[in-house]
Amino acid sequence: LAMGWGSGMDSAWAPSPGSCELVQSIMDCTGRWLSSIPGNLRGDTEELFLDDNTIQVLGNASLLLYPQLWHLSLTRNRLELIEPAAFLSSQGLQVLSLTDNLLFTNYSQTAAALSALPALRTLDLAGNQLTEDMVSVLVSNLSSLESLSVARNIIMRLDSSVFTNLTQLLELNLEKNYIFEIDNAFEGLQRLQRLSIAYNYLPCLVGFGLTQLRVLNVSNNVIEWFLTLESDDLFELEVLDLSHNRLLFFPVLPRQSKLHSLLLQDNRMSFYQRLPNGTSLANVTVQFLIIDGNSTNTTTVRLWDDLCHSNLSSLRLLDMSQNQVWGLPDDFLAQMPSLTHLKLNQNCLEAFHLSEEDPLAMLTELDLSQNQLMELRVKVGIGDILPNLQLFNLSTNRLQALPPGIFTRTRKITTLDLSRNRVDLCPQPGEAESPSCVDIRGVETLTHLSLAGCGLQGLGSRPFQGTSLMHLDLSDNRQVLSGDLGWLQDLVLTLQVLSLRNTSLSSTAVDFSALNSLVRLDLSGNSLAAFPSSLGSLRLRSLDLRDNCLPALPPDVAWVPLGRSLRELYLSRNPYNCCTLGWWDALQQAEGLRVPDGPEVTCSHGSRALSPGALPEPVLQSCRWQTADLALLYLVLALPTCLTLLVAFVVVFLMLKEKLLKMVKTRCGVSSPY
Repeated sequence: LAMGWGSGMDSAWAPSPGSCELVQSIMDCTGRWLSSIPGNLRGDTEELFLDDNTIQVLGNASLLLYPQLWHLSLTRNRLELIEPAAFLSSQGLQVLSLTDNLLFTNYSQTAAALSALPALRTLDLAGNQLTEDMVSVLVSNLSSLESLSVARNIIMRLDSSVFTNLTQLLELNLEKNYIFEIDNAFEGLQRLQRLSIAYNYLPCLVGFGLTQLRVLNVSNNVIEWFLTLESDDLFELEVLDLSHNRLLFFPVLPRQSKLHSLLLQDNRMSFYQRLPNGTSLANVTVQFLIIDGNSTNTTTVRLWDDLCHSNLSSLRLLDMSQNQVWGLPDDFLAQMPSLTHLKLNQNCLEAFHLSEEDPLAMLTELDLSQNQLMELRVKVGIGDILPNLQLFNLSTNRLQALPPGIFTRTRKITTLDLSRNRVDLCPQPGEAESPSCVDIRGVETLTHLSLAGCGLQGLGSRPFQGTSLMHLDLSDNRQVLSGDLGWLQDLVLTLQVLSLRNTSLSSTAVDFSALNSLVRLDLSGNSLAAFPSSLGSLRLRSLDLRDNCLPALPPDVAWVPLGRSLRELYLSRNPYNCCTLGWWDALQQAEGLRVPDGPEVTCSHGSRALSPGALPEPVLQSCRWQTADLALLYLVLALPTCLTLLVAFVVVFLMLKEKLLKMVKTRCGVSSPY
């Protein structure tokens, strides 16, 4: 709420009567377990928030003390009744939120109360178990309304009687109901600009004629057909969302409109001008029989050609992803000279044609991923191809080659995704080059490149020369690090993010010390048996070491430049030794360092997998013995033996002393004083 109060808010939250919070003239009584509106609030309160309480009835005298109120919110209460005179003292009320209550129980009396609000602009009745008849009664006398939400109710059918008299309505939200039929329900809403009927059960939209509408959202229904009335009138429509439906054909759009965003994602749409078996249906028509009351109208449509009658010159975003498109009609894209974003991913495309004559000069994003592309055709000329293209996604196709020089003619490309295609990168000029390799050398604008899962067999000699790569993904290429690694030298100044996940990396295979600009490194899913010493001098922000064979990290890992710069470190699924966890304790004390998968990190002691932060005392004792100084250990073990031998020697000496002395004297011939 504080964000909406503007820069003029000088006072902080202050305690107020009834345990509510006050700032300026805004009173917040959210979640106070109130069963009625407090009577001891400030009389100049303009906005009152009573959300998440237990109010059941808004009585006739509830708001008498607050004549300046213009915003009232009673969201998530147990409100069943608003008495007819409840708003008589609040004639200036403009915004009323009654979301998630039980207004269906006494809706007729609540309607009488609402009718006493001549200035009401915004009303939210979502989540009140209302039918279409109840809604009709509740809003019948609210001619001042500009925004109405009746989402999440149990509305099933709409006709012209439901929204009668809402002549000022600009926005209507009907999401998440059970609507399966609409019969002239919006014809009287002459000022309506935004309409959402998403998440319902509409089977079709035929005869669409709301010329004043700017935004229409009918996503997540079961729509198979969208047909606009045949008219030369200018439609104000700017955004049309038909995603997540069951469309069989490209929608028949208004001939004249201001449409700039068309969302057709996740349908069953295809084009039938030419079928995959070569059959042409260009001259075949379909007839629609439209029955409206007692009148019957027959409309003839060439579904694969009618889009040509629509003016799509203002279209900037076209999303046709997740459909069944195997090919585009001739000149389909020629009607969209302003197109900047084209999404055709997750279709059945086998080929795609690019030409300098195509009117896609404004296109900045092209997504052709997850198709069956085997060929990307380019008509060779002297001009640029897609001169403004910045993001090109070709991942998960069947490409083995790209047209030579294609990326040198896309002057602004920054992001290229070729992952999961069987492509190779061209080596340095002067060496033998495969005619099917992809050449990105000299593409100075390229900063993001993904080659994950391409089956690369090494990268030859400097395939990235002349680029300014900042992000490079080489993951899931098991042999990409085999052979000469000289390609790294062209990336030392610019590379910031490098992914070598699942590349069979060993501890000494790559020297990272020269990559001084690197801030994020992914080495997960490899066979590292020791921590790469070349990482110690880097100043990474994020390092991923998951799924390796590391028994430990260096004891000083938290104190070298790497440890001081790291902010994110992934360590799980490694066979750490529970008796060499000094590095773990050091990491726990490192300032600013997070180990997001810390709860998943385990160490091994014998056959047991234990959490390094909670080792049992017997394990700790066992580890102390294992890590003690061996010299001291040997001394401790030898000392009792030495002492025993010394004592035995002394005892024997004392017992045999006299006999030894006599033996010595006898042999030496010395007289005895005895």
